[in-house]
This record gives sequence, structure tokens and C-alpha cells, in this order.
Amino acid sequence: MSRKRMIQAMNEALLEEMERDPRIVLFGEDVKASLFGDTKGLWKRFGPDRVRDTPICEALISGMAVGAAAAGRRVVCHMMFGNFVYTGMDAIANQAAKLRYMTNGQIKLPITYLAVSGGGRSAAAQHSDAIHPVLANLGGVKVVMPGSPADAKGLLKAAIRDDDPVFFLQAAGRGGEPGEVPDEEYVIPLGQAAVRRAGRDLTLVAIGAMVRPALKTAEALAGEGIEVEVVDPRTVVPLDLETILASVRRTGRLVVVDEARDTCSVASHLAALVAERAFDALVAPIRRVTVPDCCIPYAPVLERAVLPGVERIEEAVRATLAWRRPA
Repeated sequence: MSRKRMIQAMNEALLEEMERDPRIVLFGEDVKASLFGDTKGLWKRFGPDRVRDTPICEALISGMAVGAAAAGRRVVCHMMFGNFVYTGMDAIANQAAKLRYMTNGQIKLPITYLAVSGGGRSAAAQHSDAIHPVLANLGGVKVVMPGSPADAKGLLKAAIRDDDPVFFLQAAGRGGEPGEVPDEEYVIPLGQAAVRRAGRDLTLVAIGAMVRPALKTAEALAGEGIEVEVVDPRTVVPLDLETILASVRRTGRLVVVDEARDTCSVASHLAALVAERAFDALVAPIRRVTVPDCCIPYAPVLERAVLPGVERIEEAVRATLAWRRPA
């Protein structure tokens, strides 16, 4: 095991996969310069035939990805910020998400879209949306949200090898966080959740960037004898619902933390699924910790106020544990 930053782990995954498969091409805005660090050194290693800068036009980039993948390439399409996906949405929602179905599988679209998603860096409203609920609703793309460097590498490899379009969403402001990454070759299957911390009193499902504050909350509460089980879905499409249901059946309580706006969040979807399929196991109402239905502010103090953090997560956990059925 080696200690690496998430960006380094992603860069390693890209390098290793491009060396493994000559069909893989990478393009996007400033991938040669590698402003985020995830594509560092790839242009020098593979040259302009496989690593290419594009104009600042997301409609062009997302359309190129569909065409190149349909023609037999395996595409890594770097969209930079999640908000930029909106301007490339036609090719994504109407072509990438639908062509395999509409051609009865004759066309495969092995596209991995890379984007930084969410807030926490004072990047303001046009660069800070958590876009996974929008993508999850398309019905034809997979959505990956790693919570650690090790997961980032293993899941990115799986995304690149997948024959369907996959959105790999790196949590904003988390690229520099270190973690242990295996030295040997490994791939993490899409749709396989991980129990990050075992517990008996409450299930805390934390999506993407929310894994870290969820674990901090669980660690703090453990000092009081409260055992919180932290489940990291790792991918929201496909969703490993069985692991979540098994945890809820053990604990009887569920809190979901999601850095998405409250309305139509993945937290809402998860709450509905658990209520439908494990209602008999619940001893308290499900609670969600999300972002208010507003734009993400630029000012750091205001941004911290709207994003889920340890304080809000702990409040939700305590309220769920304290709930008693009215007499």
C-alpha cells in the first residue's frame, strides 16, 4: 500500500488503462496542461493522437465522445466542472444515454465522463452543483462517486472498461486528500457498496464527498457509546441497495447524507426505497441531510452553512436515535 492523493490515484488509473488498451483516447478542455492534475503527463506519454485539447465548447466535447465511442474508441471525456455538463447535455441525454437501447445493442458507447462535482471551494454557483441526481435520472448512464483515493483508482478503471457511458464525479476540494492505495492491479466493480464503519445503533449512508464528515461524526459519537454504521454506496447508478437494506435491518434507523439539493436528491430516492422495502425494520423515521434548494453561495461562511457537515449530520443522528413513537 502507498499513501497517495485522490488526484494521483486517478492519474495512475488513466495512465495504466491507456497503456493497457490502445483504443483509449482522452480529450477535453486543457487536458494537456492538466489544471486539476488528473491528466498530468499523459499528453507527453501518449501524444496528440490519443490526448487532445478541445475548444471551450461542452456541446462539441460531449458530441465528439459519442461519435468516437460509436466508431470503436474507448473515450475519456474530461468535462472539468459538473456544471459544464449542462451545456453538453443534448449529446449526453439524447444520444449517449439512449443509443445502445435504440440500436438494440448494436452500438456500444464506452465513454467515461470526468467532472469535479459539488461545493466546498468557494467556486460560486456556476461551478459548485452536485449534479449526480440529474444524471441518475437519465436512465442510461452510470454514476460513480468515490469517497477515497483507493476507490477513485479502482472505480475509474472499472468505468473505463465499461461498455456503457459512466460519469466519474470527483468530489470538489477532495483531490488533494491522501489515503492508502494498493500497489497491485485492482478494479472495483460498479454497483458494490462498502461498509466503512460497522455499528449497531443507526445506519448512516454517505454519498461521495459526504463519506469523510460521516466517518468523523461516527467517530465522535463512538466516544459516547453510540455505534453508527457508515455505508458508502460508491456508485449511485447502479445502486447496491441490498447492502443498505441489510444494514438498516440490523440497526432499525437510517440517516442519508447527500450533497445535493433537497428536492429530488438521491437521499430522497434512497429514503423511498428503504421505506418501501424495509419499513417493518424501521423503529424511527428516516432523516435526510441535504443542501437547501438554493444556489451554492460564493462566500465561504455561507457556503459552509448550506453544505452538510459534521454538525448537521450529528444533529440528524441524535434526533433519529432520540425519536420515540407517540403514546
